[in-house]
Amino acid sequence: MKIKRALISVSDKAGIVEFARRLANYGVEIISTGGTMKTLREAGIPVTYVSDVTGFPEIMDGRVKTLNPYIHGGILALRDNPEHTAAMERHNIKGIDMVVVNLYPFRQTIAKPDVTLGDAIENIDIGGPAMIRAAAKNFQYVAVVVNPERYTEIIDQLAAKQEISAEFRMALAQEAYHHTAEYDACIAQYLGKQLDNGQFPETMHAVYEKVQELRYGENPHQQAAFYREKYGDGFGIANAKQLHGKELSFNNIVDVEAAYGIVGEFEQPAAAIIKHTNPCGTGVGKTLAEAYEKAYESDPVSAFGGIVGLNREVDAITAGEISKIFIEAVIAPSFTPEALTILTKKQNIRLLTAEAVDADVAEFDIKKVSGGILLQDRDTRDAEIEDMKVVTKRPPTQAEWEQLMLAWRVVKHVKSNAIVVAANNQTLGVGAGQMNRVGAAAIALDQAGEKARGAVLASDAFFPFRDTVDTAVAAGITAIIQPGGSVKDAESIQAADEQGIAMIFTGMRHFKH
Repeated sequence: MKIKRALISVSDKAGIVEFARRLANYGVEIISTGGTMKTLREAGIPVTYVSDVTGFPEIMDGRVKTLNPYIHGGILALRDNPEHTAAMERHNIKGIDMVVVNLYPFRQTIAKPDVTLGDAIENIDIGGPAMIRAAAKNFQYVAVVVNPERYTEIIDQLAAKQEISAEFRMALAQEAYHHTAEYDACIAQYLGKQLDNGQFPETMHAVYEKVQELRYGENPHQQAAFYREKYGDGFGIANAKQLHGKELSFNNIVDVEAAYGIVGEFEQPAAAIIKHTNPCGTGVGKTLAEAYEKAYESDPVSAFGGIVGLNREVDAITAGEISKIFIEAVIAPSFTPEALTILTKKQNIRLLTAEAVDADVAEFDIKKVSGGILLQDRDTRDAEIEDMKVVTKRPPTQAEWEQLMLAWRVVKHVKSNAIVVAANNQTLGVGAGQMNRVGAAAIALDQAGEKARGAVLASDAFFPFRDTVDTAVAAGITAIIQPGGSVKDAESIQAADEQGIAMIFTGMRHFKH
């Protein structure tokens, strides 16, 4: 399909002058509007004002300029339909073979801190989407261009064959509909926030852009790609910067998210080592190196090949400790130059920096199911000590309280059924993803071994029977934290009182599926 006549009206003027100049050199007549026309004329490019085509001036502050049969007739006419061509001749409508349009900067407008509703409304484009959709519908005869990155491809095709291929026109049309769908979704989300009509929208629109294609998914026979929320807040793993190492795998990304989530729970220096989304070790300390050492000591066997999450800038001492074993990836707010020098000696270790997602950021947790999604708030709520209830005769000591809170913050990030044993500012044993709670406790206590004596235990949900308490007491646990809420809570409390241990009810569950 040859390009004889093009309409150009763009908000994003990157590359438009050179593109229009090349079109003009190929003999393409250019029609344009307002600011774009001024830009092209100043560059010495021949251009016809849209009002000279329509015979009608731009009115209502430019709200109405291209909504006209001389424009839309020229875009929508089927060139091989006799009735359409007859109508064009009868009404003196000339065909438009290319529409180059991108839209008013609505997203940039609403991102301004002092934006008003009126400002936002004025930046809702009407004529632009109408032309884009018309051209995309008629892609058999019209090339629609919404992305400046396509300009070079178009010129290359014109240079090679003096026309735009049918396959490329269809690809451009598909891209155009993505462009308008994304634009409308952004407007709908903004207006929904102004209405404040409930937390969960009746219709969910999410716009994601591809970050990279991955070598494979969870397993080598699965294909995968990584996407980020296109208009997110810039936080989180999707916006992490990789400083070193080979490409992240699907499983790396999932585990990095898990690691950063855990260390974000703590105000003091903290470290977590992740295997298959569960923490094999978590530690806190006065320094980051101390925190990492405690996390590593929690389970040195499982730490091999793990993902490390840290909530402070990585210094040389911490980097030196990390470099002693094989670690897949390290995620932290930043690295000192000395730490980078040490860690980058390992060719394949991935080093990433990211800003943690603040608990106040309004971000949904989305889980995909066949044919749909589940939407919920992120589990950011943390039970405060003053809201917890000591249900046993003996309250925890101050030292036990500190370890109970550590275990409670960690168990929140362990797959249910989940049990965490902790002491000395580190986890000692983790029971994850078990079908019954006493089984999870047995795994965590067995891993802790003799260190369980004098330690504390956290459970992500209530005990349905007293058996978990009995198992914990037999291993030497002195204090337990759990949500409570079982019809047999009294039996668990009795079991604790019989052995003189402390137990806390948080009133809050932390299932993680």
